[in-house]
Amino acid sequence: MAIAPDMYRVVVEDFSVVSNDEFLAAITLGKLSPGPNALFVAILGYQIAGLLGALLVVFTMIAPTAIVAFLSIRWREKNKHRLSVQSFSIASAPVVVGLLCSTGFILMNSFSQASELICVLVTAFLVWKTRLPLMVLMAIGATLGYTGAL
Repeated sequence: MAIAPDMYRVVVEDFSVVSNDEFLAAITLGKLSPGPNALFVAILGYQIAGLLGALLVVFTMIAPTAIVAFLSIRWREKNKHRLSVQSFSIASAPVVVGLLCSTGFILMNSFSQASELICVLVTAFLVWKTRLPLMVLMAIGATLGYTGAL
C-alpha cells in the first residue's frame, strides 16, 4: 500500500487512465480479496488494458518485490546480531508508517461527504481497539451501502 500514493499520481492525475472512483474501487477490491495487499494493481491493470494488463502489472509488481523481500529477509536473519541492522530496522519503521499515512490521506481526500470519512474513522477505530471479526465489519458496511445509509 505504500506505493498507492505514487500510483494514484501517475494513473489518475498524470495520465488520467482511470478516474478517482475507479482507483478507489481498485483499492477496495484489492483489500477485500484474499492475498497480498498489492492485488489492487491487478484491478488497475485490468481497468487500463484488460486481462493482459492485469497479468503484466501483477507480474511486474509482485515478482521483483517478492524476490527482493525474500533475499533481504534471508540476509537480515543472518545479520540480525549486527548493530547496524538493528538500527536500520528501528529507523525504517517511521518511514513505513509515514508512507501508509500518506496512502490514507490520499484516500480520505477523495471522500465527497463527511459521513463517509466518519464511517472510515469509526471502522479504523473498531479494528484497532476491538476484536470484531473483519467480516462482521464488512457485512455492516455492505448493509449500510446497500440500504443507502451512506
